[in-house]
Amino acid sequence: MSKQIVYYLIAFCFSTLLTAQEKQEVSIESLLYEMVDRDAIARYPDKNFRLNQASSYNRASKTVEDSVGWFTNHDFNKAETDHNFIRTEETDGEKEWVLMEHFGPGAIVRVWSPWLEQTEPGSDVIIRIYLDGNPEPVIEGNMITLFDGTGLIPTPFAHPSLRSGVSFFPIPYAKGCKITALKQPFFFQYTYRAYDDGTAVKTFTMEDFNKTKPLTAQIGKELNNPKNTKEGKRIAIDKKIKSNKEESVSLPQGMGAVRSLKLKLGDYKDPAITRSVILKMEFDGQETVWSPIGDFFGTGIGLNPVQGWYQTVEEDGTMSCRWVMPYQKSGKITVLNLGKKTIDVQLEATVGDWNWDSESMYFNAAWRGQYPVPTRPFSDWNYVTLKGRGVYVGDALTVMNPVRRWWGEGDEKIWVDGEDFPSIFGTGTEDYYAYSWGGRSTEFYEHPFHAQPRSYKYNKLNPKTANEKNSSGYSTETRTRALDGMPFERSLQLDMEVWSGTDCDMGYGVGVYWYGDANTTSNRTPDPKGVLELPPLPKGFPDNLEKNK
Repeated sequence: MSKQIVYYLIAFCFSTLLTAQEKQEVSIESLLYEMVDRDAIARYPDKNFRLNQASSYNRASKTVEDSVGWFTNHDFNKAETDHNFIRTEETDGEKEWVLMEHFGPGAIVRVWSPWLEQTEPGSDVIIRIYLDGNPEPVIEGNMITLFDGTGLIPTPFAHPSLRSGVSFFPIPYAKGCKITALKQPFFFQYTYRAYDDGTAVKTFTMEDFNKTKPLTAQIGKELNNPKNTKEGKRIAIDKKIKSNKEESVSLPQGMGAVRSLKLKLGDYKDPAITRSVILKMEFDGQETVWSPIGDFFGTGIGLNPVQGWYQTVEEDGTMSCRWVMPYQKSGKITVLNLGKKTIDVQLEATVGDWNWDSESMYFNAAWRGQYPVPTRPFSDWNYVTLKGRGVYVGDALTVMNPVRRWWGEGDEKIWVDGEDFPSIFGTGTEDYYAYSWGGRSTEFYEHPFHAQPRSYKYNKLNPKTANEKNSSGYSTETRTRALDGMPFERSLQLDMEVWSGTDCDMGYGVGVYWYGDANTTSNRTPDPKGVLELPPLPKGFPDNLEKNK
């Protein structure tokens, strides 16, 4: 063999190796593709990471045993004595407040920044994002306009939400990240992936950001216009289902995956119907889904139209989901009517191909409800506790608040794999659902990954026009996850504080979604009695509620 041929063979092999390495490297481009790859979230991540969050949570919260510090509602910085950040430091006489600091490979995947005042848009706080130990920030700007769709990050990745700037645009880094503010910060949340050491990451640069603008625009269009797949075999139910009866349909035998699911009832005149009609799904002999349809599709109690990346509820009552639900051998979908009246149900599932491997996981959805939930003493209300391996991918919370005053100051606390302190410690229930200034923020809003389909008497069909503060009645908040999905190897526990400004009895109901192995378990079991115990609306709701409440 000539030296020239050997040279070309070596060059070809080297170029092939580089191409493979580039494909395996975490980058802006790879993360944008991952954001809209519904198959990817149904497999355990091939690049292991822990989802962490840097926030202004109250530093007095140290242990569950200290009930005073654990529930103190002071997760912001306003006075000089407030220290809900990492530290301050000075360079050449300039003071900076350090909000986030991570050493090692990672990626910022979610940012939440609230207005400084509830009736005045914006903030005067400038932040800097330093990557890989570089003394010069790669990004610098106003902590609201950077992330509300009017600045650097375009919509829908960044958007104004309600009285907040929220971004899901990925900012990867190879060696580390530090975020600082040039004056004392207010509230903040920076959610990031902490990859295992040695993970290949291409650090964010403005040059790469500009190069990926065409891809960013393409992914943005996909997020804003989610499509139900039409490829695959269609399985349907079109039946009348009597009280306490059910109808089922089997899925094609062999490996496959439900790629879209649509359900529509004959009418929604009784709002309770979205709680009394249950969706059940079974894969490979195990029931992995048991949930009221309102909590499964994100509409809450009654018909509240909303559009997201994974779920859509249309004005005509058609509810869709686009979670990929793989199985190895068999599957079954069942609709159960726990209501008192016969219902008309149309259901259609599209089942496509799936190559099951060791990282494939089953889709799970469950429900928990409770009424009454006393707001005193303060407490943590468990959404779900999972044992085994999986990825947590979202939830839909519906509360009933009997008073006008704001109900949701409670923080989320998420423990992963038995850690002593939560990986995620939040700053308020509305912050977890990506808006701020709860109580005033009762407008309808929607985004590919979070929404408020209903609050007080408002929804998409009845938009808010007044500027009143009244959060009584039913409110539904949804959050689904793509890049901010939460992998766990042994366990995950998600609690939400019950923290209302009023001593009263509330109602809580939550649908939770995750992927897991066949032996992954949860503490949620079917609750046919609980779904029928709908928390009653307060006397005089909505317009004649007692003013002192």
